Amino acid sequence: MSAKTKIIVLHMKELIYTGVFVVLGILFVILLVVMFLPDKEESPAPEQNKTQTDVTNTDSLYIPGIYTTELVLGSQAIDVEVIVDNDAITSIRMVNLNDAVTTMYPLLEPTFDSICQQVYELQSLEQVTYTADAKYTSLVLLEAIQTSLNKATPSPSPSASPAVR
Repeated sequence: MSAKTKIIVLHMKELIYTGVFVVLGILFVILLVVMFLPDKEESPAPEQNKTQTDVTNTDSLYIPGIYTTELVLGSQAIDVEVIVDNDAITSIRMVNLNDAVTTMYPLLEPTFDSICQQVYELQSLEQVTYTADAKYTSLVLLEAIQTSLNKATPSPSPSASPAVR
C-alpha cells in the first residue's frame, strides 16, 4: 500500500484576498436583492388610496403635488416646476437653470420673478400683466406654467355629466 502525500501551500495573502472578495460578493448580492425586490410592508401612496370621486372632488382646485414642464430655449432645456396644494399655488421655480441660459436670455429671470409674484397674489394666470419689452418671454413662461397647472387640475370622472358653459 503506497500512500502518496500531497503538500498544498497556501499563502496567507491569497486567503485574505479571497475572503474579502467572497464577503464583497455576498454583500453585492444582498444589495441587489434589497434594491430590486418590491417592499411588501410599504403602504400605497396617498394618490393610490383615493377613489375616483376623491380625486375629482369639486372642493379642490388642484391635485396636490409637484408638476414640471420642460422649456427648451435654444439648445438648452430648463424645467418650470409648479408646486400646488388642494386650492393654491404654493411655489413656482425654474430648475436646471444654468449661466448660459441666463446670459443668452437676460430678461428671463426678472420676467419670471414678476410673473411668479403676480401668480402668488392672484392665484391665477388670467390677469397677469407684463411689459411690452418682455412680451414673448412672458408668453413662453406663462405657457409653461399653464401646462404644469393643467397637469395638476383634476380631470372629471367618466360618470360625471359634462359641464355646461
